[in-house]
Amino acid sequence: QVQLVESGGGLVQTGGSLRVSCAVSGGTISSYAMGWFRQAPGKGRYFVAAVSRIGGITSYADSVKGRFTISRDNAKNTVSLQMNSLKPEDTAVYYCAATGGTYYSAPSGLNEYRYWGQGTQVTVSS
Repeated sequence: QVQLVESGGGLVQTGGSLRVSCAVSGGTISSYAMGWFRQAPGKGRYFVAAVSRIGGITSYADSVKGRFTISRDNAKNTVSLQMNSLKPEDTAVYYCAATGGTYYSAPSGLNEYRYWGQGTQVTVSS
């Protein structure tokens, strides 16, 4: 059974940076495209970023382009999200997700992902 465990969330001031990571166990990360989603209080879960199985293809939500960077380390079975220039509206629980599929896709659809982590809280103070 594939398990995803997020880490690295916390409290940061506006304009600051934070890095969240996701460790994959019970499977080989190279078998999956990986994504990050977020859910703010009282709102739905939305796409943030994704990276393809081979790591060469990435996709981002418009709201985070130029500020966030997704990366994967297949040797360490981890995927990370580097978040810079953080804004209060980035406050949310951040979820890591995994899906099978082709080598070159970085899916953005919530329903395309099969495995989910429990989430890590990111709070940006104004």
